[in-house]
Amino acid sequence: MRKIFVLDTNVLLHDPSALTRFEDNHVVVPIEVVEEIDRFKRDPSEKGRNARQVSRLLDQLREQGNLADGVTIDAASGGTLKVVFCRTETLAQLPPELRAGNGDNNILAVALEQRLEQVMGSRPPVVLVTKDTNLRIKADAVGLIAQDYTTDKVDIADLYPGVCELWVSADQIDRVRAQGGLPLADLDLTAAMRSLQANEGVTLVDQAQPNHTLLARYSGPQAALLPLQRASKVRLGRIQARNREQTFALDLLLDPAVPLVTLVGKAGTGKTLLALAAGLHQVADERVYERLLVTRPVISLGKEMGFLPGDLEEKMAPWMQPIIDNLDFLLGGGEETTGHQGGRGSPRGPRNSWADLKGMGLLEVEAISYIRGRSIPRQFMVVDESQNLTPHEVKTIVTRVGEGTKIVFTGDPYQIDNPYVDAESNGLTWLVERFKGQPLAGHVSLLRGERSELAELAANLL
Repeated sequence: MRKIFVLDTNVLLHDPSALTRFEDNHVVVPIEVVEEIDRFKRDPSEKGRNARQVSRLLDQLREQGNLADGVTIDAASGGTLKVVFCRTETLAQLPPELRAGNGDNNILAVALEQRLEQVMGSRPPVVLVTKDTNLRIKADAVGLIAQDYTTDKVDIADLYPGVCELWVSADQIDRVRAQGGLPLADLDLTAAMRSLQANEGVTLVDQAQPNHTLLARYSGPQAALLPLQRASKVRLGRIQARNREQTFALDLLLDPAVPLVTLVGKAGTGKTLLALAAGLHQVADERVYERLLVTRPVISLGKEMGFLPGDLEEKMAPWMQPIIDNLDFLLGGGEETTGHQGGRGSPRGPRNSWADLKGMGLLEVEAISYIRGRSIPRQFMVVDESQNLTPHEVKTIVTRVGEGTKIVFTGDPYQIDNPYVDAESNGLTWLVERFKGQPLAGHVSLLRGERSELAELAANLL
């Protein structure tokens, strides 16, 4: 049955294309939403850009007819759009506590009016769509159906893990190892066991002797299982894989044929450290890429401390300190070093080594706020804490990638500081789900913490 969806402002700011995502249903935009969009359009952040995009879309639809009477969004689907005013008499029907006439209450009144018209006639059911939890509670209290905007949501419990196990015979394991790869069809597996995704990590387990295993990766274009090679052959200084998932992750990070890698895991699983180690090795040692570019969203854990003094680099220092800490560990961590992984040989401390890499143009650390409009070719790019990004921001970042660039997104969906996304609607999980099975992308969910015994216990108990 076709429905009437009344949209809140935060839905359009979260996804400026939301107006077109309701197929053959009727979309109602309260005039209060248009007013709030107008107030956001001068904002220099992503919300301002989204607000301007919504205004342009509404203006394009306005050319088709009067928005107050309703216009067709898509002729193929038959969906329509109307812009509706909040009537004073409808607002008076709300409970006394909700008659103040603020933005949320006006939107609530529009939805209530649509519902009253539906009750009096044969109109479709009315649903208020908002990402505001409190507004959904208010709507429920006055008898309205309210829903979250779930078009870009991913069920975190069913998030693609990127790894699996296949129980096979010892002969099949030996054939994969000896031949350097084996077509999946030659393994005599069931149809369910053949449903692997491109670049998925596979642990081949001997049915007769479970301790006999082989780590492999499924190649989508070749439809074959290939044994892992890069993680064991490449030396990353002090860094080595400590568990199976880290081995799969390193193999993806060290493979230039996979330009997009996503690493998801709780605190201490080694997401950022592995990405930086693989990036430094391929930039400074193998010269596969020209520069290691590291960035992260500028979102604080707690209360803001106000404006930070100094130039741009000094202002960015507190936000980038976690990245610098990992780089310091990779470059020597307080011991005398010989440069990066057998590199340029002088007994300099890690801080000086980090500065040297930056001075030579091999390393760049910057805020993600300034990435729009850039084209980034031949670089190894790490986007840390990407669970704080919206799906649209992730799209903006990935579309900056130029020829020969590899981009790695790391993050923990359960540690989100951005108030506008959650574990199921953030850009990282959305990216994992959308790129699942693509030959150019790989993903690993890291499960075991390796930072310290205390950190692993805290991540599990707290």
